[in-house]
Amino acid sequence: MAAEIGAVVVSVEYRLAPEHRLPAAYEDGVEALKWIKSSGEAWVSDYADVSRCFLMGSSAGGNLAYFAGIHMADSVADLEPLKIRGLILHHPFFGGIHRSGSEVRLENDGVMPLCSTDLMWELALPEGVDRDHEYSNPMAKNASEHCSMIGRVGWKFLVAGCEGDLLHDRQVEFVDMLKGNGIEVEAVFVRGDCHVIELYDSSKAKALFGRVKNFMA
Repeated sequence: MAAEIGAVVVSVEYRLAPEHRLPAAYEDGVEALKWIKSSGEAWVSDYADVSRCFLMGSSAGGNLAYFAGIHMADSVADLEPLKIRGLILHHPFFGGIHRSGSEVRLENDGVMPLCSTDLMWELALPEGVDRDHEYSNPMAKNASEHCSMIGRVGWKFLVAGCEGDLLHDRQVEFVDMLKGNGIEVEAVFVRGDCHVIELYDSSKAKALFGRVKNFMA
């Protein structure tokens, strides 16, 4: 991806559930941004324009990118000269108590069945909460507050998904929430395919990289 889009890509190693439940991964994402700002590493300072930073993640990484951004939205001045210009969420992982249409339709999906997503939330969410917690369902609680924070910093979004993903309807609802709050969103939902198909199909990965490059331009 770095070669295709002409950007420096920083892959973040973050703490994993169930040993470290959310928000640990979000906090690690924030720490990564602070590291980029202050590290002084030559491969960052000599080759990266930190004033044009985008947060990107696939699947659970899409969820992480969103909430790491939310955690920093009210204190972006602390990151300067690093500036976040937007978020790129590829098949972002969201959930909720009420079953969406795509969750029902693809309950027994061979790539990511519904039982597996339920288990992931059970292991990752803070103890004692349900799937309508904001970390799982950003549309259920604090949505307006979060969108107001995003609006103040002026971030734009690219949300990419597919109709063959069990999470499709959650992602569409997420896009609608952002647009309904006046946030600039480019949404691309292709027909068919499956969750994070780009990991398995290089031609589809190339198409995704093209969208990312155009979005960042």
